[in-house]
Amino acid sequence: MSIITLTTDFGLKDYYVAALKGTILSKNRKAQIVDISHEINSFDIVQAAFVLKNAYDNFPKGSIHILCVNNYHETLSPYLIIEKDGHYFVGPDNGIFTLVFEDLQTPVYKIEAENLVGVKFKSCIADLIFKIEAGMKPEQIGLSTNSFLQRIHMNPVTSETHIRGVIIHVDNYENVMVNIKKDLFDKLRKGRNFSIFFKRFDPIKRISEHYHDVPIGDTLCLFNSSGYLEIAINMGKASSLLGLKIDESIQIDFEI
Repeated sequence: MSIITLTTDFGLKDYYVAALKGTILSKNRKAQIVDISHEINSFDIVQAAFVLKNAYDNFPKGSIHILCVNNYHETLSPYLIIEKDGHYFVGPDNGIFTLVFEDLQTPVYKIEAENLVGVKFKSCIADLIFKIEAGMKPEQIGLSTNSFLQRIHMNPVTSETHIRGVIIHVDNYENVMVNIKKDLFDKLRKGRNFSIFFKRFDPIKRISEHYHDVPIGDTLCLFNSSGYLEIAINMGKASSLLGLKIDESIQIDFEI
């Protein structure tokens, strides 16, 4: 039996998550449903993509990952299905998968909602899960397409002397994540000293291994378990206290 994960912007206050799970369970009472997150900001496919891309490969091969973010619940919008890295991904055609996968070379299959059971998205999702679990391949469910919405990745700007990135995520602890990854940092650093600049604060000139490498209340930078540069405050809220928000610039300067 496949594991089914859910990533949505539904929140937990209303009945939407329960209704989706109930519809899936009505098709298969033994379904194993795992919540990745239902607290994605409304319509925020960038945040949803970040959360899913850093979670899905922790699940067993064969898992089915459902994305319902910025999805018009009661309309006949098309769905996409992708098989990649041994996992299946199902979600609306709104550009989100080009954010989950930086280089989407895997075949993409489009399914028009009117070709599925029912007109409501819950029934469509449950029907797609049922077909995948029955052993149908994506090419048996949908039509191969190169015509799907795409979003442009925000990549860091680099030179011999600096990296300029942007804040892409703020987590529940208000740690701030930047689109600069450790492999890029190491490649351009070449053993040189560096300074990490944000706002008008004094630059950070070292990479910590742990949050407690600095005293409580002090600011630090580290590369987190997903490999992204993170700005944090030990036992504090970096986003609020430092005034750092999504899409703001962060720059690393290397000594010449």
